[in-house]
Amino acid sequence: MGNRKSVVILMADDDADDRLLTREAFDASQVANELKFVEDGVELMDYLYNRGKFSNREEYPRPGIILLDLNMPKKDGRESLAEIRKDPQFNSLRVIVLTTSKAEEDIYRSYNLGAASYITKPVTFESLVEVIRTLGKYWLEIVELDNGIHPH
Repeated sequence: MGNRKSVVILMADDDADDRLLTREAFDASQVANELKFVEDGVELMDYLYNRGKFSNREEYPRPGIILLDLNMPKKDGRESLAEIRKDPQFNSLRVIVLTTSKAEEDIYRSYNLGAASYITKPVTFESLVEVIRTLGKYWLEIVELDNGIHPH
């Protein structure tokens, strides 16, 4: 099994409180992966393409997993997911929608756009810790992720 610590997790969420709670939930659930943040879909795409303030690939390494909020300013999660899925270089990225929306339309549309999972944000911190722990177990221990590095 690969080195799970090497899988970088990128969270796209405009809510500062949600970002802080997620960071604390990662610490509490002992998921040791590096967690990076962007605040909207425009920043998400800039990060993925290493544009602008995200141009340093060492400081902003390619993520293996994206935690994506649907409702963000500038470019929402739906638009971002569609854009990610149009670019073949991002085929191996696992996009996990983590959002407040429970609307069936959002769930179906996210899966149709290529989301790997759809998780409704838990209301309590304890529930969030459990979601992160489960996510870590499944996506980082059970499923083998393509790290984007291929032998020639």
